Amino acid sequence: MRQFKVLLDNLCFGEGPRWHDGRLYFSDMHGHTVNAVDLDGRAELIAEVAQSPSGLGWLPDGRMLIASMHDRKVLRLEGGSLRLHADLSSLASSLCNDMVVDAAGRAYVGNFGHDFFKGEPQKSAEVILVNPDGSARIVASDMMFPNGSVIPPGGRTLIVGESMAHRLTEFDINADGTLANRRVWAELGDSLPDGIALDAEGAIWVASPFTHELTRVRKGGEVVERIQREQMPIACALGGPGRRTLFLLTSETVVPDECRQKHSARIEMTEVEVPGAGLP
Repeated sequence: MRQFKVLLDNLCFGEGPRWHDGRLYFSDMHGHTVNAVDLDGRAELIAEVAQSPSGLGWLPDGRMLIASMHDRKVLRLEGGSLRLHADLSSLASSLCNDMVVDAAGRAYVGNFGHDFFKGEPQKSAEVILVNPDGSARIVASDMMFPNGSVIPPGGRTLIVGESMAHRLTEFDINADGTLANRRVWAELGDSLPDGIALDAEGAIWVASPFTHELTRVRKGGEVVERIQREQMPIACALGGPGRRTLFLLTSETVVPDECRQKHSARIEMTEVEVPGAGLP
């Protein structure tokens, strides 16, 4: 049984964890903030995002990108201020969500497809490519709630969690950043993938909120480790020294008003044998 310790608590709803420059960056989605925390639990407010932040990443020059959910934009943190990087409102079907940024600064942004929080009927969604200059285009459609995403070493493939299809889906990344050769990486049974993290053996840690599970899955669907948590596992990341620290963001609820009332979300962590790999 793995032992987890709490790194940070009293959050509304943590999402999009990213290990960067010696700290864990994350969005407090329903608290409307982007934050960073070090391994001693010292936290810093990085930005306030009125329309709810989710996915995070960085351009090659170090400027941060933030997926802004309700207005369907990607923002850029520059000189301490947020600037518009890309307006995706004409491309994204619904709330923008998780995002992964490759080594060239190209961002792959998913969206809900429907307003999950308002109970709207389920609809398919898109993965949108945002180039470093802010130009954007749809590169995958008919996705069932594209969520957590990783880019394995070499930068030639993208793996996306399709939450409502209970699977991980893989694409080839073309030279121009477009996607091709869509195929199933793993069927996940009852698990509903949210945030994911890739390790050096090619396995993926999958946070599954509604089954209260964190699983480590190999390509093809073999589950090599299954961890039950009291709170809902929302997202995970591998970072810390040697990328052997597994960070897990958990929450008691996913309902926005309840999240803001309870402030019960937290960041937990444990050490793992296989280090992280690829991006983010």
